[in-house]
Amino acid sequence: MTRLRAKFRPSRRQFLQGSAAAGAGLLIGFNLSCSSDSPGQGPDSPGEEFSPNAFVRIAPDGTVTVYSKHIEFGQGTYTGLATILAEELDADWDMVRVDAAPSDATRYRNLYFPEVPGIGPIQSTGGSTAMANSWQQLREAGATARAMLLAAAAQEWGVSASALVAERGVVSHGGSGQSATYGQLAGLAAAMELPKEVELKDPKDFALIGTQVPRVDVRAKSNGTAQYTMDVYLPDMLTAVIARPPRFGGKVASVNKAAALRVPGVVDVVEIPAGVAVVAEGFWPARTARRALSIEWDDSGAETRGTADLLASYRQLAGQPGELARQEGDAETAIAAADRVVEAEFVLPFLAHAPMEPLDCVIRVDNGECEVWAGSQAPTVDHWAVAQVLDLPMDKVKINTLLAGGSFGRRATFDADVATEAASIAKAMASERPIKLIWTRQDDIRGGKYRPMYLHRIRAGLDSDGNIVGWQHRIVGQSITAGGILDPGGPDTTTAEGAATLAYAIPNLTVDVHTVPVGIPVLWWRSVGHSHNAFVVEAFFDELAAAAGKDPLQLRRSLLAGHPRLLAVLDLAAEKSNWNSPLPQGKARGIAVHESFGSYVAQVAEVSLGAGNAPVVERVVCAVDCGIAINPDNIRAQMEGGIGYGLGAALHNQLDVDGGRVVQSNFHDYWPLRIHEMPQIEVHIVQSAQAPTGVGEPGLPPIAPAVTNAYRQLTGQPIRRLPLLPNGADAVNPSEVKQ
Repeated sequence: MTRLRAKFRPSRRQFLQGSAAAGAGLLIGFNLSCSSDSPGQGPDSPGEEFSPNAFVRIAPDGTVTVYSKHIEFGQGTYTGLATILAEELDADWDMVRVDAAPSDATRYRNLYFPEVPGIGPIQSTGGSTAMANSWQQLREAGATARAMLLAAAAQEWGVSASALVAERGVVSHGGSGQSATYGQLAGLAAAMELPKEVELKDPKDFALIGTQVPRVDVRAKSNGTAQYTMDVYLPDMLTAVIARPPRFGGKVASVNKAAALRVPGVVDVVEIPAGVAVVAEGFWPARTARRALSIEWDDSGAETRGTADLLASYRQLAGQPGELARQEGDAETAIAAADRVVEAEFVLPFLAHAPMEPLDCVIRVDNGECEVWAGSQAPTVDHWAVAQVLDLPMDKVKINTLLAGGSFGRRATFDADVATEAASIAKAMASERPIKLIWTRQDDIRGGKYRPMYLHRIRAGLDSDGNIVGWQHRIVGQSITAGGILDPGGPDTTTAEGAATLAYAIPNLTVDVHTVPVGIPVLWWRSVGHSHNAFVVEAFFDELAAAAGKDPLQLRRSLLAGHPRLLAVLDLAAEKSNWNSPLPQGKARGIAVHESFGSYVAQVAEVSLGAGNAPVVERVVCAVDCGIAINPDNIRAQMEGGIGYGLGAALHNQLDVDGGRVVQSNFHDYWPLRIHEMPQIEVHIVQSAQAPTGVGEPGLPPIAPAVTNAYRQLTGQPIRRLPLLPNGADAVNPSEVKQ
């Protein structure tokens, strides 16, 4: 057993009785901020509100409720977090439940995220941090609860706690044959003194971590009882949709509401900062009335350039040095002296997130108090923004975090756009009736926030032996954080990540960035900068291997000696894919390896040619090292999901802008991966004793280069522009691929 001294003073956390409504129970709170000497308090505890975090409650019936500070939008967070705590608690998995924690960053902050100026610490899910930032925290919570349950039983039976055994929610004493469930001991345990130190399990003793425990949300999602924001129906509720400017940055010049107000069921039409909101007794009258609005838009401050205009300006900037993101040695001199120089330009489009559940939010303002229901990825930001719009104290606003049908980054915004819009409508209406704001799919595709468009210029020099002696990488695009509340100053790390963190041992290396001001709103998209930089780096690396006459696997291996975990997944993927074995005529393999969010992933894609020489991805072998595998089946699912999402972007996804207007509008022209295009996927997880890292995003970056590296072998032409099959095209002629 690993002995761990408690990190926080005992007076700053304690066990409390659950609420009277829930009956006597055991609830644990931790004060992570150490900002108060108040005792701990959980979500349902009676008494004065205060700062400590609370992660677990044990009810008299033995039910163990884990409070998740991270949202569940399909990635398996609820199951992962519950597994960590239940492992140290020695809980019966059948008795474990998970509830969303309330919005309270002093108790439920993301320990990996910095404080936001003007707001403070934030409760948020993102950056594949849920397991990593909760690992130690929840292990301590579970171990402390277990210790106090043992202490309660020892006191009750007059025996030593060391003589007791806890297993699957039951404490037993072998000598006397006595036993009690956690529920029976909960009331007694609540009165026990907090232990000054707790013991954490040795990983070899794990009973839940590393096993295939059933997901805690699967039953509700199977029988239809799981509640998403779209499922919320409150008495007397209204539905709202918004007419937004067709160009970003546009404003309402004038609006004729008459026709819209004549639509049966329409209650009101109100102007808000985001545009013109139509509020009705249901979605269809609201949508019909929105179409009947006559609006003149003021585009004097709007973005009016299109994709071609932006790309031309990007190319001009690419000819000049940008802000340095990384520099080692003298790449310019090394490349000038090289025996051979390889150069390339890569272009990647704007991308939408397109989560399956469109954006939505329910709000009720009544008697100076506000309650919100939403699949909020950043409850603290939504909480703060709603309070600001309604001019209410934070303690008069309650955020209920519900399940969400995907996000991929879209629900984690700086401006809390959806919650702010809902609050603005409620304020303009001045009504006590609850309002559900719904974004349609068209609203999301044409009026959302996007992965930026990027242009890359990259060049490298090879010596006479085919060694890479110099590497220059220039990135041009919008910054996700520049000018915002998370602006770090200098080159945007989210633009350069995956390029500035290049792992290959290249002696002379320069990465620089041009940040371009564009009036199109952008946001992190699944794996953020890694999504485009991994493609550029790994695709270009294969071009260098071909120019040097070297096997792309062996060239990678030779340059990764200083990164053993990357090298290990690379070797595992190569082994499991039978890299050196021949393939039938018309098939090829491509390989890529990348580290993101603390996890290491390598993928080998087997690709053939379909109709019109279109790529057909038949098989993907994936190797991942994400530290301790908390839920192996969930890790596989996330690798598969990341591969599918990334493959959709590699083959089909792009947003075009024409005169400041987004061209695409729905899934008929923003083409997600179809089920028949999903390849056979094998996921191999590296056994590790390292602390767990992220899995929500790291599966995505290697798939595009693995596929295009194989495709290049089949066609003889490097792929430097994505997607391969824009707008859902059935085929592409490689000779027509724009370079």
